[in-house]
Amino acid sequence: LSSLLSSPLLFTSLPPLLFSSILSPLSFLSSLLSSSLKYTHVRQAQRGLKPYYTSRLWWCGVLLMGVGELGNFAAYGFAPASLIAPLGCVAVIASAIISVAFLKETLRATDIVGGILTITGTYVLVTFAPHNSTHITAMLVQYYAMSLTFVIYLFVEAVLFCVLLYLYKMQKLKHVVVVLLMVALLASMTVISVKAVSGMITESIKGNLQLLYPIFYVMLVVMVASCAFQIKFLNQAMKMFDATEVVPINFVFFTASAIVAGIVFYQEFDGLAPLDICMFLLGCLLSFFGVFLIARNRTQIKPQDRTFITMDKVPGKHVGRRYTESVQPEASTSTYGSLADRFMCSRAGQSDDS
Repeated sequence: LSSLLSSPLLFTSLPPLLFSSILSPLSFLSSLLSSSLKYTHVRQAQRGLKPYYTSRLWWCGVLLMGVGELGNFAAYGFAPASLIAPLGCVAVIASAIISVAFLKETLRATDIVGGILTITGTYVLVTFAPHNSTHITAMLVQYYAMSLTFVIYLFVEAVLFCVLLYLYKMQKLKHVVVVLLMVALLASMTVISVKAVSGMITESIKGNLQLLYPIFYVMLVVMVASCAFQIKFLNQAMKMFDATEVVPINFVFFTASAIVAGIVFYQEFDGLAPLDICMFLLGCLLSFFGVFLIARNRTQIKPQDRTFITMDKVPGKHVGRRYTESVQPEASTSTYGSLADRFMCSRAGQSDDS
């Protein structure tokens, strides 16, 4: 804690870090937008309400998510990526609190234990994370991008992503680890490009114009493309698997990929003591385990019950293709009587014959 308080980076990065940490509970879960929309669609279908996009509350949530993402974007320009990414665990704690306070979910013992572990892990990793502030310039980003270490890292990532994509598309291997590994590989490029773009914009605001260099627009394209494909695969994962699987696994994979990207590209662990590295990794493990406990066995959104017959399928009087309000079938028709009664009569007839 003393090393953190004595670091001059604390006073320069604390405002955007706090801004990101406060708003990230609503913005970091934007990756789960497909599940929230799924819940909205199910609720609207059950209650017969207006579409979700007509709700003011929904638009307020979208606005808060956008503001929170701006906070995350600004934070990457002031602090190392290996410090920003693990702070996303705050979002999971906030999600559990919001679920209990507003959605009336049950507060479980595992939620309390997971929250304590996550807060402890966050404190440890923030204390021992690298706090060296590097001014991100276009020349520095270009130098990092042409380094041999990053070229090898990019080649390995590309090969691994192609293999996973082949297994997913051609071999039809629909496994949560395969999909989220592809998301994590894309997320590493997102973190690298976001930090580069945010850092160069920050330097331009300070008066050192960086927007004239081609590397800025290269990183901007990489940021947009990686974000788009990352959201695509993440939405597919949310459709195929439960949120209790996707949330903790995606958080672990995303955080790990962001830390590795910061180490390889921005060399954020250079000069860091071995003890600090071990304590930082311990804090990450505590946060991972806490997130797993919070997201474990959460109540899932149940789809609309399909066992009931819809009104347009009930036999009865009708005029043309349009059914009337009467739903009781006529006594003279063969469809009169419930299915259970017909079944019991059939069973009784069989027993009498025997």
